[in-house]
Amino acid sequence: MGTNASAILEPLRQGLPPIDPTTVSHSASCALPTCYEAVRGARRFTQSTLGAWNLADRFDDVALVVSELVTNALRHAVPGEPEQPREDGLNPPVRLHLMHWASRLVCAVRDPSQDSPEARQGDEDCAAESGRGLFLVESFSDGWGWHPLAGALQGKVVWALFRLTAD
Repeated sequence: MGTNASAILEPLRQGLPPIDPTTVSHSASCALPTCYEAVRGARRFTQSTLGAWNLADRFDDVALVVSELVTNALRHAVPGEPEQPREDGLNPPVRLHLMHWASRLVCAVRDPSQDSPEARQGDEDCAAESGRGLFLVESFSDGWGWHPLAGALQGKVVWALFRLTAD
């Protein structure tokens, strides 16, 4: 887990909503293994981080969005099938970032794919058990977006914004 806000925000800043990155109150990140167990780990990380930031009352909505973003990264952005956690010491390709400003919280998931995330349209098979992740992200957050990473970093970041106070 890292807490250096500028190091976390540097690769994310292009696609974030217009919030001054120098005013981040708190930030935290964690690398996630390329297996579906990572979703549970991301939820635990989110719960402990929000608790430390006195934002535990926002856990349900934020955890649902984090779960969907991590699941999407594992399902659509990691080459091959998600597997057991790696033991080779290599840096996992999926990373969760949480950033807290006075009135906003951003959760962002970095993955190795530059493919655009695509939300299913409402008229498509509503009974489908999968494919509704970005619809849930849009429903439970105050906004979301994505951008490809630039420079030496490859992949993209998908983020969701939560307003903590009425602006």
